[in-house]
Amino acid sequence: MRAMNIHVVSNKERPGHVIATIRQNWKLYLMEALGLAIFMASACFFGGMMEGNTAIFHNAIPDDFERRVLMGLLMGLTALFIFYSPVTSGSGAHINPAVTVTFFRLGKISKTDTFFYIGFQFFGGTAAVYLMQWLMGDTLTAAPVNSVVTVPGRYSELSAALTEFCIAFIMITMVLFTSANPRLKKYTRIFAACLVCAYVITAGPVSGFGMNPARSFASAVPAHMYTSFWIYMVIPFAGMLTAAECYVAIMPVNRKSKLVPG
Repeated sequence: MRAMNIHVVSNKERPGHVIATIRQNWKLYLMEALGLAIFMASACFFGGMMEGNTAIFHNAIPDDFERRVLMGLLMGLTALFIFYSPVTSGSGAHINPAVTVTFFRLGKISKTDTFFYIGFQFFGGTAAVYLMQWLMGDTLTAAPVNSVVTVPGRYSELSAALTEFCIAFIMITMVLFTSANPRLKKYTRIFAACLVCAYVITAGPVSGFGMNPARSFASAVPAHMYTSFWIYMVIPFAGMLTAAECYVAIMPVNRKSKLVPG
């Protein structure tokens, strides 16, 4: 998860600049689509195998907490692969509209790139879930897996919203501050993967661990389930943008610099 100066231009982008940006960066847009597609394919496969009532891992590991820990480790490793793989890392591996909008706020990405990054994130994630539904059938689509849709857990909707805000705030705060530290910036992606693992384990039972509007959309649409959908579409943006404002107040952003090496 990196903030790269993909193509920073003025807010008044001309049509010629937009076309040039698309021609220059279309491969990066595909990387964003592929990155979230890989994440969703992994979530669908392991989610179906862990939580499907007739799935092999569900029967082999009857304890809910143990399955959640294993799921956290697997998703953390998936995130780590996406962050480092040459087929997905070149774009900065945002794979999250809230991350992309936060970097736009910090002047690290242009409006054109922001638009296409987000569009391809939504497309890649949703296409992957539809594909996994076709491959896995009822193992993925039937309850309680429901195409790994993100919905509030055992507590209230308010608890889910607060959890989503906190995990989004903490994640992007970690990314921004470690990326700005010469000694820590090479570990940013490792820290991010560790947080993904921890969030699956701790936030999963409360909010379902969304933190990513494109990820939640990608499951909700194929599953036709929109329980408390507003939380997963709005709160990650609120949490990350709040963190960005705190970061700017503490460490004014140099718009010409990368937060971490590309």
